[in-house]
Amino acid sequence: MIKGKLGNLGAPAKIFLVYNVGTQRVTDSSAVKNGVFEMAGQVDDITQAVLVMDYKGTGLQSFVPNAPVDSAPVFLEQGTITISSTDSLYKAKFTGTRANEDYDRYKVAIKPLNEAVKALNAEYASAPVAKQGSQEFRDYLIKKQSALQQQAKDINNKFIADNPDSYIGLQTLIDAMNSEAYPDAQNLQIRFSGLSKALRESKAGVAYQKRLDAMKSVSVGAIAPDFAQPDTSGVPVKLSSFKGKYVFLDFWASWCGPCRNENPNVVKAYNKYKGENFTILSVSLDQTEKKSDWLKAIHDDGLTWNHVSDLKFWANDAALLYSVRAIPQNFLIDPSGKIIARNIFGDDLQKKLAEIFNKM
Repeated sequence: MIKGKLGNLGAPAKIFLVYNVGTQRVTDSSAVKNGVFEMAGQVDDITQAVLVMDYKGTGLQSFVPNAPVDSAPVFLEQGTITISSTDSLYKAKFTGTRANEDYDRYKVAIKPLNEAVKALNAEYASAPVAKQGSQEFRDYLIKKQSALQQQAKDINNKFIADNPDSYIGLQTLIDAMNSEAYPDAQNLQIRFSGLSKALRESKAGVAYQKRLDAMKSVSVGAIAPDFAQPDTSGVPVKLSSFKGKYVFLDFWASWCGPCRNENPNVVKAYNKYKGENFTILSVSLDQTEKKSDWLKAIHDDGLTWNHVSDLKFWANDAALLYSVRAIPQNFLIDPSGKIIARNIFGDDLQKKLAEIFNKM
């Protein structure tokens, strides 16, 4: 049950509740009278949802994409969730149930970090275009972002240590897995292990562990899972067909700007080491209707090695197998089929290959 009081709002204002059950999106709504609204329902497990205030009463479909909205996350769980604010959902306080009260405390802890992230984004947006494009400024931003990411981990780790039986601790790990471009499965596993047994064995905890196991199966030291996909002519190519060589498995797409920017570095590595028991297998996350873009990018960027794709975009079977959620992403595989490095770009790729082949 959700009971709310938001100032003195009235018709035509409506409040919407949106959440997912598996792959199904569920939407509920309530009219608001003298600021009061109420909703009731049932979920099998604690479920993260979002409340959205529709001040005009015109429905969610009328909202402009990316436009600011008055919304707030809420955790659906057994009991009565009480929401109170003098004016908006954004500023509302949630009480009455454990997860929502914990989340209110977590928001206080994470607020300074969120403000720092906003300030860094504003600093980038206000910088002159020439400065935005400078390597010095990009290096500065990367350093600041890395520091902020570490602060976020520290805050989350402390919250888990102080509240090992709180669902919010698990939610912070779920958010980290979903938001980080290259999540560290081993680090996430250590943090997950800090949660109570009850949380780890909950429905959400079991699902999280399953995702972690999939990520660990493509971590450094693991044997690279085999797969086969069509090349540019439609002929199936298996990763295992390159066993006995060092293979640079590269996930990219023609539409991916950072991928295209990294391609000259990959070309440099290929041209230098292609005679040294080294090859590249590139997997594209392009789409069927954009196959011509894929072929053109291969030609334009001078990528003269093996290319495959099932042209399923983010649903590419190999990308799912390797838990790829961001591109460019890569895996360096040794002649025995073991992953020995991952996500090495720029000078790091050149240094790693020099280390390997100089030793040989």
